[in-house]
Amino acid sequence: MRRMTWFNATSLTLGFAFLYLPMVILIVYSFNASKLVTVWAGFSTRWYATLLQNEAFLDAAWVTLRVAVISSTIATILGTMAAYVLVRAGRFAGRTLFSGMIYAPLVMPEVITGLSLLLLFIGIGLDRGVLTIVLAHTTFSMCYVSVVVSSRLVSFDRSLEEAALDLGCSPAEAFRLVTLPIIAPAVISGWLLAFTLSLDDLVIASFTAGPSSTTLPIKIWSSIRLGVSPEINALSTILIGIVSAGVITASLITKRASLRQQADEQAAQRT
Repeated sequence: MRRMTWFNATSLTLGFAFLYLPMVILIVYSFNASKLVTVWAGFSTRWYATLLQNEAFLDAAWVTLRVAVISSTIATILGTMAAYVLVRAGRFAGRTLFSGMIYAPLVMPEVITGLSLLLLFIGIGLDRGVLTIVLAHTTFSMCYVSVVVSSRLVSFDRSLEEAALDLGCSPAEAFRLVTLPIIAPAVISGWLLAFTLSLDDLVIASFTAGPSSTTLPIKIWSSIRLGVSPEINALSTILIGIVSAGVITASLITKRASLRQQADEQAAQRT
């Protein structure tokens, strides 16, 4: 085993400090009793109570959560279907164009995506609101789901599907009973990635949101332009806790599913 050198340890420490030290400072100052975010005046949870009474932030959080759940679910379904076609359909007319259209949002600047969607919604006469944000987030997040699921389908053992077909399953039943449970960790990971991207998006939402559909990132951005308040620190701390809990839960579920899959494959090999 290669030993950890002082250079590697120093680089690792500085890297983690650069990434997580600002979050730690933010969490600490969310419990600051002072209105000044840079002056410590004692421990207090008053800003969390104040945040729960702020209807503007609560409404924005509800819009953001609703958009994230709906858009990530639709993106997961469409992204999984696209990944299945790209991996299993072989060569067909227009495959290069289809794959290019799927992966284009990965490299397209968000400003261009948001502006083009805004012009599209104006052109078809669709009023901006929750629906337009959902459509926009689904458009740019489904490509991430497709990449994640495609990487799992490429390494998938197709003999398991063939065995299910030989035992009398239809192609749809083989996909539902064999393929989908095996690629479920990748599908769940894709959903979580799409959910996180939707939860975090500011640029595209600012183009496609309407007056009555302000998302939480837009609300936070408009608030900090007048100065960072302790409520913003409290809100950010809550978001960090939610995301951390989701990542830990998803990691445990994925690890358990992977261990179960390995056990099933070993049992199938023995039989």
